[in-house]
Amino acid sequence: MTDVDRQIARAGELLERTRAGREALVKRRRQGTAITRRLTLVAGADLAIVVAAIAIGWFVPLGMGGALLVGAVLVAVTLFLLFATLTPAVRAEQLTQVPLKALPLMTEQWLDTQRKLLPAPAQTLVDGIGVKLETLSPQLATLDEREPVAAEVRKLIGEQLPELLKGYAKVPPPLRGVARNGKSPDAQLADALKLIDDEIGEMSAQIAQGDLDSLETRGRFLEIKYRDDGAV
Repeated sequence: MTDVDRQIARAGELLERTRAGREALVKRRRQGTAITRRLTLVAGADLAIVVAAIAIGWFVPLGMGGALLVGAVLVAVTLFLLFATLTPAVRAEQLTQVPLKALPLMTEQWLDTQRKLLPAPAQTLVDGIGVKLETLSPQLATLDEREPVAAEVRKLIGEQLPELLKGYAKVPPPLRGVARNGKSPDAQLADALKLIDDEIGEMSAQIAQGDLDSLETRGRFLEIKYRDDGAV
């Protein structure tokens, strides 16, 4: 291995560590937001219960039994809000119908439910796509749904990405690592996810630059690329 090869390898390792660090940071931030949301709901619900109990107590003495009942309700509501699933599961079919500004978040939530079904390399790529969706989300909040580029974004994130993972899921597990036409389904999945990851990054950069015409062109390129490579 030459010095140039070593430098390229070190640079690649550095990029991977940086990317992994960003993904971990986004995950921690997301978890922190979810915990804060739950604690806020608990505080609000418990406060409402206490206020209601005090209001009732002005007219009807609660006594020891009433106090125990209020305490039991507080515990039950607190446990429910801390551990219950507050967000309904997102279905892939919903992604074609949701408002554009909500599409990245809902796609990310759907990807979280699919992650464990994928091989390790694909899981890493899905994590990277989640990071890109975090960046894309505020950009789409200000993008006019009537813009042609909005359709390209929706096609990539809301249609092609889910169809790719659903197509992979149909492959029997014993055959996913077996080469077919030169590549195994696992390798085809990784290649396609890498392409989508790159495209989302390009979309985000081009939206930031206002280069919507270029984005439309890239959307057509991606469609041709999928048609030429074939589905997983």
